Amino acid sequence: MHWHEQYDKEHQPTMAQIGAYVASPLWDALTGHLHNTYGITPRIAYSGCSMEQNRWKGWNIKYQKGGKSLCTLYPKQGHFLALLPLSLLEMSEAEVLVDTCSPYTQRLFHRTACGHSGKSLAFEVTVQNVVEDIKRLMLLRLAKR
Repeated sequence: MHWHEQYDKEHQPTMAQIGAYVASPLWDALTGHLHNTYGITPRIAYSGCSMEQNRWKGWNIKYQKGGKSLCTLYPKQGHFLALLPLSLLEMSEAEVLVDTCSPYTQRLFHRTACGHSGKSLAFEVTVQNVVEDIKRLMLLRLAKR
């Protein structure tokens, strides 16, 4: 059953239910890092966006620090998506940092179009090195606050 079908707009899941649905140690690694390192309390929000075959539809988890969006997590069965925005002010440093990241993150960065406000990288989080890349890119975002 798809995420948006299991928990519709009228039935907000708890963080424990989300973790059980994702059922990945990578979920625990990233959400635990955000909580333990930055003391961020996530905000669970519903998105009705049905672009890309419901890729973004349903409940998602937003992480912000000092009013700045760090990332938004989208639960999937067995893995999750992480949407990480990078502003235009962060792009030159991000380009240097990305060269030290995994090949997956390098391809994602170079294939993602730059808009008027920057890039939004949509990570399919299925392996540990992607979690590490996300952590490093979030440090860049926090440094530019």
